[in-house]
Amino acid sequence: MTISSRFAVAIHILTLLEINKEGVSTSEYLSGSVNTNPVVIRRIIGMLNKAGFVEVRPGVAGTKLARELSDITLLDIYRAVHVVEEDALFAVHDKANPKCPVGRNIQSTIEPIFSEAQKAMETTLEAVTLQDVVDDLLTKE
Repeated sequence: MTISSRFAVAIHILTLLEINKEGVSTSEYLSGSVNTNPVVIRRIIGMLNKAGFVEVRPGVAGTKLARELSDITLLDIYRAVHVVEEDALFAVHDKANPKCPVGRNIQSTIEPIFSEAQKAMETTLEAVTLQDVVDDLLTKE
């Protein structure tokens, strides 16, 4: 199982909005780059709009960035698209056999480890801005 692709798609959308800031970025245009259905793009744009990252106007084609790239971290995007809840990245089975010494104790043993691993990942995402992503992408073109 992997983290929802909404996260990567949201980064893709926001990066493309910056790269195409002089053009009109419709859901159809964005979906062509992401290679997915425009409905998926609109759903994610709705999440990004609610988080204050993009501006959309009903009846007007195109989406624009609402914040500076350097003010948006990958952790902000990760949270905006509801990838996982706090301390919920790793699922622990909850039907272990309580009569077994491992089954009785495994959850309390591994949950703190999983929590620390999630915090480490989130710290890494918090250190990278959308500006960093755009800058790296532009060096590849």
